Amino acid sequence: MAEALVLERKGELALRDIALPDQLRPQDVRIAVHTVGVCGSDVHFYTHGKIGPFVVQEPMILGHEASGIVVQTGSDVQHLKVGDRVCMEPGIPDPTSRASRLGIYNVDPAVTFWATPPVHGCLTPHVIHPAAFTFKLPDTMSFAEGAMVEPFAIGMQSALRARIQPGDVGLVTGAGPIGMMTALAALAGGCAKVYVADLAQPKLDIIGAYDGIETINIRQQSAAEAIAEATDGWGADVVFECSGAAPAILGLPALARPGGAIVLVGMPVDPVPVDIVGLQAKELRVETVFRYANIYDRAIALIGAGKVDLKPLISATLPFADSVAAFDRAVEARETDVKIQIRMPEA
Repeated sequence: MAEALVLERKGELALRDIALPDQLRPQDVRIAVHTVGVCGSDVHFYTHGKIGPFVVQEPMILGHEASGIVVQTGSDVQHLKVGDRVCMEPGIPDPTSRASRLGIYNVDPAVTFWATPPVHGCLTPHVIHPAAFTFKLPDTMSFAEGAMVEPFAIGMQSALRARIQPGDVGLVTGAGPIGMMTALAALAGGCAKVYVADLAQPKLDIIGAYDGIETINIRQQSAAEAIAEATDGWGADVVFECSGAAPAILGLPALARPGGAIVLVGMPVDPVPVDIVGLQAKELRVETVFRYANIYDRAIALIGAGKVDLKPLISATLPFADSVAAFDRAVEARETDVKIQIRMPEA
């Protein structure tokens, strides 16, 4: 038995003991969890009880953005040792699957992903995880930054999908955590400047403090008008839609330059209209993003080298004993909050 933050059912969280598998296979490591980020998907399972086909039908431990310390290694593990500071990629594919052999294991139908029903997450003091999906943190990275690698990996996947060329102008619609991560990844990936559009000024103030980021408050000016002014009517080279909002998706053709790229990152709750002719008239390339694959080591390298600073995006850190309060704060969706993290008790 181990204490964990358990989603009992829609709208009900509890800190309680729960039985978990405890067998360490030769290729696994046991990790003392240190820091866990609260993700929008965790919050959505809490408030709605489901995301698309994934429905909470029995108690489930939440959390999938995590860092920790290796406390035990399986007999086959070579690259990690007890005491290593690590972060964990939460999706585990079937290595023999067709998708994995193609290198796109993120869309493997057989993938098991922390805190996606019926798979338990990591908001518990210890987890067992495959060493192949456990990554050592450089000394320059804190545990808090290690727990930010997971959401930043989505931004990295988005930047790779865009096929950024050095000097490109980027535009991100939606200044939530993933929108901010995507903007920073796009800068690191070669964009000369990235514009971020949202209606929440406090969030724009946070991301706008970074060099290379310009902000657009769509309460005052439409994103299309602002990007037209900034590019002499040409449009952005790459546009990342991170809001999942139907109006933003419908308006995408007006934001990109002819021959540019649109990357769909945000996930609408329901099907939304798309202006296909608007996309065709500019021959815009449309890319989609679902999680990430083969990204973690690159994300850690960028953060560890100081090329990307995610520390300003950590809004609050609460102790494990206050996990329910942390989730209730996340539900509030304060305009000044980006990422809330939970720190586990020291072993």
